[in-house]
Amino acid sequence: MQIGKTNTMLNIFGAAVLLGGCATTPVADSQDPWEGWNRKVQTFNDRFDDYLMKPVARGYRWITPSFVDTGVSNFFGNIGEVRVLINNALQGKLLMAGMDGARFLVNTTAGLGGLFDVASEIDLPRHKEDFDQTLGYWGVEPGPYLVLPFLGPSSPRGLFGLLGDTAMNPISYTGLYFTSAWTSRAVSGGLGALNAADLRADNLENEKIASEAALDRYAFFRAAYISQRHYLVHDGNVPPEEEFNLDDLDETLSPVTPY
Repeated sequence: MQIGKTNTMLNIFGAAVLLGGCATTPVADSQDPWEGWNRKVQTFNDRFDDYLMKPVARGYRWITPSFVDTGVSNFFGNIGEVRVLINNALQGKLLMAGMDGARFLVNTTAGLGGLFDVASEIDLPRHKEDFDQTLGYWGVEPGPYLVLPFLGPSSPRGLFGLLGDTAMNPISYTGLYFTSAWTSRAVSGGLGALNAADLRADNLENEKIASEAALDRYAFFRAAYISQRHYLVHDGNVPPEEEFNLDDLDETLSPVTPY
């Protein structure tokens, strides 16, 4: 599974349970011409998750004290500020880029390398920007829905976005920090594995809720991914003509039994 904050499979778990708060777009057949491939790859990813990622995430949660877990999440979130800063700048959002730079500086220094989110305490909120959003901001269409092995829900634009985000990730350049290639690979791999375990552990409950709510897990996650990316590209201001009623998602949801 993809390591780092660009982990699309993990992002979708959170998006799926937040569908009610996002503007969404209907999924027409033209948006998913590769459904046969996509469903097979999602099945593969689900099995990979069941047999490896979930057990690792549960073990990580069991052995990791909550304050350590929070520190690890803050650390990787702080590294992600570099990508956010660059993408805000590429979109011409210079004020937000300045705030991102201030967040990174404050948390790296006063927050002891990002272990503590001091910036949020002084009203420097965290933003969410990636290269897929930057491409969308400049008019690049996402293309058909695409599920990638290990990486999960994506699109052709999202794939290029992933490559761009990888290039913006400081962890990708650990070779510059160590003279030994073996040490560089060990550090990079170790940080990536830790990030993947931390992200998966943080999404255990979200994924369970989303799966139990969906009659068609594939269609539900597809709608969640497309709606989330559309919402983020437009910074939450989705054009009225591109909105649709959430009732259109009813066929993907299980009926709720009251207690």
